[in-house]
Amino acid sequence: MANLNEAASLLTTGDDLVLSLPISAVIAQRLRLPTIDPSEYEGMVRLQVEKAFPYPPEDVTSAFEVIEKSENESVISSVAVHNARLNELAGPLINRGFIPRQVTVYAAQRAASHAATTRALMIYREGEKLVSAISENGKLSLTRTLDANEEEGLQRDLPQLALSAELQGIDTSFPKVLLGEECLQLRDTIERVFAQRPDLMAPEAPPVPVKLDLLPDTWRRQRAALVSRGEWRRRLFWAGGIYAAIFVLFLLYLVMVRFQVGHLQKAIKRDAPRVDFIKQAEANWKTLSPAIDPHYYPIEVLLHLFESLPNPDVRITVYEQSARNISVQGEAPSAALAYQFAEAVKKNSGLRDFTFNLQTPRILPNDHAQFRLEGKTK
Repeated sequence: MANLNEAASLLTTGDDLVLSLPISAVIAQRLRLPTIDPSEYEGMVRLQVEKAFPYPPEDVTSAFEVIEKSENESVISSVAVHNARLNELAGPLINRGFIPRQVTVYAAQRAASHAATTRALMIYREGEKLVSAISENGKLSLTRTLDANEEEGLQRDLPQLALSAELQGIDTSFPKVLLGEECLQLRDTIERVFAQRPDLMAPEAPPVPVKLDLLPDTWRRQRAALVSRGEWRRRLFWAGGIYAAIFVLFLLYLVMVRFQVGHLQKAIKRDAPRVDFIKQAEANWKTLSPAIDPHYYPIEVLLHLFESLPNPDVRITVYEQSARNISVQGEAPSAALAYQFAEAVKKNSGLRDFTFNLQTPRILPNDHAQFRLEGKTK
């Protein structure tokens, strides 16, 4: 891939992005600090970074890792980048709305991949430049951009690199010397300088994860906002999907209901003649029931009426019966006996198909009570 512009054009929303910086964009320092509470390292490292950078502290992002720690002294790997330089390098990503999850250094990833537990010297190309990096236990101690690309210049620069490392307290008897595959023609030159044949180092795909993170706070906040926005977008998408599914189910329900209603209407229309026949037959039976049902026979009704007389002195004087109504007139020695007669008629099981209502008895001159009991079929 030619450049970051081309790589950015291939990214899609939601891609997990780690940006690896070249050595030329950062300053790596090897610091010796007193062994203190780990929470206090950040302030001390930040103070050393401010001394090394000619920029205001707020314009610089730094990170550190502990290389080794003893009882009294700790060796720290400190890496810092100028935010303006970082924004320039990451412009193709930021302009497209892609915020990396992590910003690290490619040399640190190569060190963690090839020399995670030892001291090593790495020489490889980053673009057109030849660079070198010294790592200890997979953490960067010293980085340089080598000016020379030819063998003679390299024989001059590499001893100077070793001298700078020794001045910082780095042992230059490297257990590992690593050379990028793209620099194969320099293998013999490096072997002559360090009296050790370098191992070839292939590009990592992908490099191993590292803890070193130079992500600026502003980017971190922007990324958190993008992640939150993406989460809300995802929730809205799922909510819309659920709503659409409910709407589709509702439409299917309506279609099913319309189908069932149509089916029922057809069944009703088909059965309408039979229903009309049954209704007509029921009406005819109701009309004929007084004539054919023994419960409506006048003699049966009279029998039950006489069974309900509370006293032989209570007499029925008039009896009238139509298809649906019964009218009974009579005379009782007292109004109380008339009411007893009415209650007995209502309780008579043979007259359960009728509903009876007693009108207020009329008192005759001889103190007898004349009553009228009306009955209707239920």
